[in-house]
Amino acid sequence: MADQTAREPTVAERLHAQGERLTPQRLMVLEILQTSGAHLNADEVYARVVARSPYVGRATIYRALAWLKDQGLVSVTDLGLGQVQFQFLADHRHHHAVCLGCGQQQEFPDDLVSSLTNALHDRYGFRPRLDHLAVFGHCQQCQERGVPGAEDEADR
Repeated sequence: MADQTAREPTVAERLHAQGERLTPQRLMVLEILQTSGAHLNADEVYARVVARSPYVGRATIYRALAWLKDQGLVSVTDLGLGQVQFQFLADHRHHHAVCLGCGQQQEFPDDLVSSLTNALHDRYGFRPRLDHLAVFGHCQQCQERGVPGAEDEADR
């Protein structure tokens, strides 16, 4: 007898079941972000799509990225690199501490921002959507090296 274990529907199957329009371009952008596991800017996504399908325009990529963000599947984060970064939001939601001195990035887990989320709701009735947060400051090494601005942060 064959194994009849139920499998979870794919993201594309869930979107289709919700009545969303799944164009080949949207599916390509989704698949690129899902499989990369990295933060990609729009130009990097575009380059990967055009390598597969050379006649896709930039505007189509921007619209697909905006649609995926609206669906809650992709985060859009400014990590201080001059361009926003896109990343597929899987079960591993995380955030970034970004050093203003050396540019080092440290991931931290979503549970560290839960108290902020709860406080905003309790105090203001506001439900934030903190998909992918970048927090800027100075790392321990830059503080120890006396990088300008790093010494003032503890006093704020």
